[in-house]
Amino acid sequence: SGKTTLMAQLQRSLNVPVDDDETAVSYGNDAKPAAQQTEESSCDDGGGGGGGGNPSPTDPRGYCLNLDPATLLVPYGVSIDIRDTVDYKEVMKQHHLGPNGAIMTSLNLFCTKFDQVLGILEQRADDHDGSLDYILVDTPGQIEAFTWSASGTIMSEGLASSFPTVLTFVVDCVRCAASPNTFMSNMLYACSMLYRTRLPLVVVFNKIDVVPHQFLMEWMQDYDAFQDALDDMQANKDDSSSSGFYGSLTRSLSLVLDEFYRQLHSCGVSAVTGDGIDDFWKTVDVAAKEFETDYLQDLQNRIEEQKAKKKAIARDGVRRLRKDTVMNAKQSE
Repeated sequence: SGKTTLMAQLQRSLNVPVDDDETAVSYGNDAKPAAQQTEESSCDDGGGGGGGGNPSPTDPRGYCLNLDPATLLVPYGVSIDIRDTVDYKEVMKQHHLGPNGAIMTSLNLFCTKFDQVLGILEQRADDHDGSLDYILVDTPGQIEAFTWSASGTIMSEGLASSFPTVLTFVVDCVRCAASPNTFMSNMLYACSMLYRTRLPLVVVFNKIDVVPHQFLMEWMQDYDAFQDALDDMQANKDDSSSSGFYGSLTRSLSLVLDEFYRQLHSCGVSAVTGDGIDDFWKTVDVAAKEFETDYLQDLQNRIEEQKAKKKAIARDGVRRLRKDTVMNAKQSE
């Protein structure tokens, strides 16, 4: 999808020198070398790094994190890198894990010290006198390894508790143009991310320098347009899965997700040429306002629910203790 290349392009659009905080997150004397990358957070995965020249006071400021422990090359400046804390290959070797298992284990290890990361981010925001506009977080490309893991939930909720946080899901325009079924699969992924995290979500259609993204936006806004695309694909026999059960499922899902599309923010960019980057930041700012109005209230409600559950558990424990005390007293008589 070009996620990592897009991260580099976003960083270039932000004017911030790269800080090296690789030693800030440690596990004591037994610490191992790190694992890597991150995902978007704090008003769309803020961006830190690169950017030469002298930034003006009005230029957006950013900070970059990498939470992908398995990446070999990061083409942008990273201030905090999971690879400096967790050695992905060593995790595979010591625990006899496969690639995905090692990624999740590396995230779990890094998650135990994520409070230090939050402390660094809050400190950097204070150091910039409130002018730190974005924190870019690049997460592993394996969506389930981050979105559906306990460590991913802890890190995303930790960021959301400290900063306005927006998720960005990068979609490959070229692949979606080749098959409406691929588009629908991507939308299902986006749906799962939205309802798992309850955070504002921006769908970014990448590679608009190769294929314009307007037809994808039309598919999201017009149910009939997507149905026509499925009909054309079936008529031209462009995809063997366009008929039968899969084709029927895709048509049904397009109707189900029609309401879901209204909760999404979307834009088109080119990670190579930089086209659409300004629109991307504008879309993220709109989503960040949604975070302030919707997510914070939802977060407060969940906090109150947790407090109520803890009080109920405590009361139940007291009742059981009293009951056991009375029974023991009767037995002793």
